[in-house]
Order: sequence, then structure tokens, then C-alpha cells
Amino acid sequence: MKLLVIEDQMELSRSICAYLKKDNFICEPAYNFNDAMERIQTKNYDCILLDISLPMTNGQMGNGLHILNELKEMGKVDGVLIISAKNSLNDKLEGLNLGADDYLSKPFHLPELSARINAIIRRKSFEGKNKIMAGDLVIHLQDKIVKGKNGEIDLTRKEYELLVYFASNINKVVTKEAIVEHLWGEQIDLNDNHDFIYTHLKNLRKKLVQAGCADNIKVVYGMGYKFTINEQP
Repeated sequence: MKLLVIEDQMELSRSICAYLKKDNFICEPAYNFNDAMERIQTKNYDCILLDISLPMTNGQMGNGLHILNELKEMGKVDGVLIISAKNSLNDKLEGLNLGADDYLSKPFHLPELSARINAIIRRKSFEGKNKIMAGDLVIHLQDKIVKGKNGEIDLTRKEYELLVYFASNINKVVTKEAIVEHLWGEQIDLNDNHDFIYTHLKNLRKKLVQAGCADNIKVVYGMGYKFTINEQP
């Protein structure tokens, strides 16, 4: 899962990213208003952590609520969790009315932050469900356990993330580039050769079939891949 951490306090931002990385999140930091605006206009995220008071490149202060408004005007559906030292009722109400999914006041505990992010993603992508079922395949999101007809399936971290990404885009075509950006973020140049994606896909499909699950991951030639469930011909 890919997150955008919009926080001008670099030490706090790094602590958040380091902690969430342990929970298998890909974090991209933005330390000012201008960088944050550029990123939301060019990329999609599973969840955005948004501070309200943000510096601008010209030295002035920007408002994170303007970023929320931009997301709304663009019709974006990225989850948004406001993290801010501001604790007034008006700030909370304005943020929620502009489309934020939750509000967490500083200081906060990192385990609570992680739990709230996961809750937002479940609501956005899986209608709040902790369990996804597709035939004999069962994905337990909270415990990160995958089971098939023949029992639990031993997946690598990337194989699990790839499966969850497909499950959040059921019956939709996803490109190789979208997979790379979602699972690796800025760690890999999108202009590089991405043949390693085929290896992850091949191994994932093999493990699912061996576990007694249907091979729901289909190649859409010239376009990408599709995770199909009960799709009409």
C-alpha cells in the first residue's frame, strides 16, 4: 500500500515512514505545500497523511485544507487522515466536510496511526471488510493471512501486496507501470526494465493454483492484468 506523508517536521516524518515501513507500507514524504500539491496532481495513493499548517517554497505558510479542496475538485478518492497539532472543533469539522476520512491530533502513538490508516484503506477499498473472499481464496487483511482450499498459503511480502492490490481492483485492468508504482513507489525508476514483475506474478499464480484456488489473474495483452471474479463474458 502506498502512502503520501505530508508533514513539514522532517524528524517526525522520518519516524512515521520508518514505523509504517515495518507494516509493509510504501511511504513518500512531502515536506512543504508545493511538493504536496505536485504529488497529488500526478499520483494516486491509498492514504494521505496531511498536516494542516505547511510551509511553502516561498517561505510563506500554506494550508493543508487547500490540498483537501484540490483533491475534492479533482474527483480523487485517496483516503485522507489529517494529522495536526491544531485541535479545534472548527478545524476538524472543516477537514471532514472537505472530504478527510479521519483526524488525529498530535502528539499521537504510531500504532494508533497505523491502525487508523488500515481502517481508512479497508473502508475505501474493501467496504470496511477485514476479510476478502473470492471462491476458495480468502484474504484476512488485518492478520495478513491468505488461505486457499488446501490451507494457508505462504506468500512473500511482495506477493501478498500484489494480491491485495489486485483484490482492490477486481475486474479492472491494471498496468505493469501501475503495479510498480503502487508496490515500489519512488524506489524504482519507472523507465527501468520491469521484467521482475513477471516473476512475482508467475510465483503468485502458481501458489494460488497449488492451494486449490482458481487462476483469477488474467493477462490482458497490450494493456496489463486483471483479477477477475464472477465477470460476465
